[in-house]
Amino acid sequence: MLKVSEILRVKGDTLYTATPDMPILQALETMSEQDIGSLVIMEHGQLVGMLTFREIIRHLHDNHGNTGTHTVRSIMDDAPVSVSPNTSADEVQRLMLEKHARYMPVMDGPILMGVISFYDMAQAIVAAQAFENNMLKAYIRDWPSDSEAASQ
Repeated sequence: MLKVSEILRVKGDTLYTATPDMPILQALETMSEQDIGSLVIMEHGQLVGMLTFREIIRHLHDNHGNTGTHTVRSIMDDAPVSVSPNTSADEVQRLMLEKHARYMPVMDGPILMGVISFYDMAQAIVAAQAFENNMLKAYIRDWPSDSEAASQ
């Protein structure tokens, strides 16, 4: 069964963070420049929230496209659903769908290990299915024929 730790290993360990007191405009610039959909919000070495394009879009809509002097703290999700490295991919899928979460922090106790995105999940599932497909094809190709089985 595919685990979150395996997905993180393939994904790599690049992680983008921000602080709660960062101006929204600066967070938006970081997300745009890095072509990412979320930032992990850290304070004093602890996860305190997530900022995704969803919160930014909602803020821009409510403020007529103006970020003003607002900080990340005012719009971040301060209670993001997280998973552990041992969580199964099936459970992550279920949680993402149930909570409408496109990004989930991966926590090993108090330590942030990374972030799993909906895209990461899709990529991992496609890769696992391709591997399984290849294994089944190899198994079928090596299947003994009736004449081979009779001669043994």
